Amino acid sequence: MDQSNSNQKLRAQVAAATRIMVMEDLIDYSGHVSVRVPGRDAFIIQSGIQPRSDVTADSLLMVGFDGKVIEGNARPPVEIPIHIEIYKARPDVQAVVHSHMELAIMFTMMENVQLKPMRARAIRWRSGIPMDDDPSHIKTTEQGMKLAKALGPHNACLMRAHGSVLVAESVPALLVDAVHFDENARAQMTVLQAGREPKALTDAELEMIDKHEMREFHVDKLWRFYTQKAIRQGAVEEHSDLFFD
Repeated sequence: MDQSNSNQKLRAQVAAATRIMVMEDLIDYSGHVSVRVPGRDAFIIQSGIQPRSDVTADSLLMVGFDGKVIEGNARPPVEIPIHIEIYKARPDVQAVVHSHMELAIMFTMMENVQLKPMRARAIRWRSGIPMDDDPSHIKTTEQGMKLAKALGPHNACLMRAHGSVLVAESVPALLVDAVHFDENARAQMTVLQAGREPKALTDAELEMIDKHEMREFHVDKLWRFYTQKAIRQGAVEEHSDLFFD
């Protein structure tokens, strides 16, 4: 696949993932999905002002690691340092989402309660879910670097009284992780609301899950499920660029 076709596929996936996350209440009026542009110090992301439910492949921007727009005629989100500094610090990360999942945020506002792996798919956060203690909008390079440092080698980071960031190897994988991150937070909150002590997965249980993990198959399966659901509901237009080769 040549560079232009590759970029168009990435644009289609970012637009679809954004709309699906809106449909599934994982993103609201704020939040943004981005994907690294292969071979360039740049990424694709929506503009700051456009409603997330209206994002299209053609409306997306390409932004450099210096924060300047390379392609597009709009301003990127004010929290662009989140994406810039994570991509710079983590060459393995190909896609990033910043969102404000309400139940996940609750775990930054309780004493002596930490979000833990509760459900099987939370194996993705086996290494931990750290928290950045800055509750404000991440608008500066310094704030972005601090968040990237808090994230470290992990695949998720909560933001005190604000939101979260998730990172993954692709846009489809990012969507799947967002679904499971919310499911996991809901599971732990439900146990707490029942007045019971949460029983997180043990290291031995996580090791057992990991031995049987089929991430590529699972990502493909759920990506197809959610894109087809969105197409049927009219939230996403059917397009060949949405699916794996």
